[in-house]
Amino acid sequence: MEGVCPRTATFRKAGHLARRNARKRRGPEMKPVGRLGVLFGVLVLSGCASLDVDRNLSDTSTFAKSNYGNELRRLDSDETRREAQTEVDTLLEQTLTQANAERLALAYSPAFQILLAENAAASARVTQSARLPNPVFSFEKLVRNEEGVRDLDIGRTLAFSVLDLLFLPSRIGIAKSAQERLRLQSAGDVVQAISETRQAWVNAVAAQQSVAYFERVYEAADAGAELARRMQAAGNFSRLQRAHEHEFYAEAAAQLKRAKQRKMETRETLVRALGLTSLQAQRLKLPDRLPDLPKALKDEASILQQGLDERLDVRMARFELDTVVRNRGLTRVQSVVDGLHVGLVSNSESGKPTQRGYEVEFPIPLFDFGDARRSQVEAEYMAAVHRAQQTAVSAASQLRQQYSAYRTAYELARHYRDEIVPLRKTISDERMLKYNGMLIGVFELLADAREQVASVLAATESERDFWLADAQLQAAVLGRPLNASSSREPAVAGVAGGDGGH
Repeated sequence: MEGVCPRTATFRKAGHLARRNARKRRGPEMKPVGRLGVLFGVLVLSGCASLDVDRNLSDTSTFAKSNYGNELRRLDSDETRREAQTEVDTLLEQTLTQANAERLALAYSPAFQILLAENAAASARVTQSARLPNPVFSFEKLVRNEEGVRDLDIGRTLAFSVLDLLFLPSRIGIAKSAQERLRLQSAGDVVQAISETRQAWVNAVAAQQSVAYFERVYEAADAGAELARRMQAAGNFSRLQRAHEHEFYAEAAAQLKRAKQRKMETRETLVRALGLTSLQAQRLKLPDRLPDLPKALKDEASILQQGLDERLDVRMARFELDTVVRNRGLTRVQSVVDGLHVGLVSNSESGKPTQRGYEVEFPIPLFDFGDARRSQVEAEYMAAVHRAQQTAVSAASQLRQQYSAYRTAYELARHYRDEIVPLRKTISDERMLKYNGMLIGVFELLADAREQVASVLAATESERDFWLADAQLQAAVLGRPLNASSSREPAVAGVAGGDGGH
């Protein structure tokens, strides 16, 4: 038998054995008050584990509020869904800021609602696994006709697992650890959703901003190509000169098409992250440009310390270690005695007094001494210890790496903003003066305009890279629980035994 939870078939077997043996021997009579006391104690302890679904949602909402300024909502009724639809429409009437994009992703996105529902289902399963299985009542009625005499034999048995009752406090403790692991998983879902939404918003705004600049490049190239055509027709331009200008125009047209496609792709990525319908997507309005760079970098020491204190994967590894430690005690006992069942027996037979008593059933460890299970749990314990250590080491390394990328992106963005773009503007202003003095021609002026726009595009890309690095750094500070993407339900080894009850 696997685990501490008895199977229904075992209870039935215990009942049949009890009835058969009760007919052969007289058992000690159990008073009704004693039986009621036992049943009352079982019922009280069975309800000790309360549902944590609402608490998990509340804790996750608190986490989202404290770290991102947004609360969660479960859209579990037609009324809440209608309210959500109204609020989404209201937010889409204005330009969508990054903060409102995060709000939509957490409160109204169907994808995030799926995660909340799955977490609630897993929480309910963990709660169920920590409760005592219901006792099994079996009833048997036998009729025998012998020499015209009708003999009626009635057997009744109420059976339950004693080990489940003895280990209930330990199982509840394991379930609490599993519930905490679920809360960390749900917090990790918040971090993942926010990170994806921030990056999608940054990419969409940057792509839209780039299209505006590529349109300026295209307009300059188009003007140059048209001027070259007219000058060739007037005999003032060679065929080679015109081809050179037309080539740039063709390249500018291709770049503009790619930029528009990029704008469409990033916009749709954002639409999916927010869970918008087709009609809502048509109403989505984004800012014309990315936010300005912050005046200073975040402090590296405080970022690293905050990450080591609050990272979800580090906390998850600690709770997994705690769960394994709790499970070790149960396994030591279960590896030797993995079942202890007590059945209350009452048999009635025609013309004879009622028989009352009890029957105890437990397996004898003749073939399986439990050494393999004890070795397994010890190995799992050592793996959990080393996993917690490695998680802390990896977390510190990832934080240092991500902060370096964040700092480099910031320095590059400031370099473009404070050095390259002003220099290109100075060059453009000087060439305009020369053009006004008829020292250079129109084609030199157009070439200068193209170069200036190219530097602005590079500056825009550097700003985009900074805000993407900023979003990744904020996600790295909080981290994401290990295997959260591969499993929606925490391991609750030792909480639910066997097939999980009846």
